[in-house]
Amino acid sequence: MDRRNILKTGLATIAATALPVRAFAAVNTLTPYEMRVMNVAAQQKERHISKLWRTDIVGIADFGLPSWKPRMHFVNLENGSIRSFLTAHGKGSDPDHDGWLNEFSNVSGSEATSRGAYLTAEWYTGKYGTSIRLVGLDQDNSLALDRAIVMHPAWYVDPAMIGKWGKIGRSSGCFAMSNDDFNEALWHLSGGRLLFSDRIGEG
Repeated sequence: MDRRNILKTGLATIAATALPVRAFAAVNTLTPYEMRVMNVAAQQKERHISKLWRTDIVGIADFGLPSWKPRMHFVNLENGSIRSFLTAHGKGSDPDHDGWLNEFSNVSGSEATSRGAYLTAEWYTGKYGTSIRLVGLDQDNSLALDRAIVMHPAWYVDPAMIGKWGKIGRSSGCFAMSNDDFNEALWHLSGGRLLFSDRIGEG
């Protein structure tokens, strides 16, 4: 099936099954923070809908939270559910390695995380094994392909790192997940869906 047909099928599915964002709270009793994440996912999907191949699930990387908290949210806009995982930020965004993202950057060589919306593209085999290419859709992450900013598994995102160091490791700007959790990204976030990175936070 070509991209045009995938997009057409995806849009038809959304049109037939989408619920108003505000209805999700009643269905799933989401917390105020989860409702905020759900709303951001819905807003970003609408902002970039013409570029997406699939619109059922949106990834929200909330770098307003520290690295020891699950902050990669897989938001299912069809059934109103949210699943959350650990994810790393870039070394250049956290030079003191305190577990907090201090700044975003789109500069080549910065090893920093970029904010903005990404289209998840094809799988490929890289340094960390099977990985997902990302296409930056905003000015703030327009160099994602040139910088090789991707989603990939990494040993340094294992929850055991938190027990040992109080935080997970840092990437070179990529959205690294634990080896086990990354399988969820392969099956549920790749293939032309949206990933959005910014500070949202619990406050």
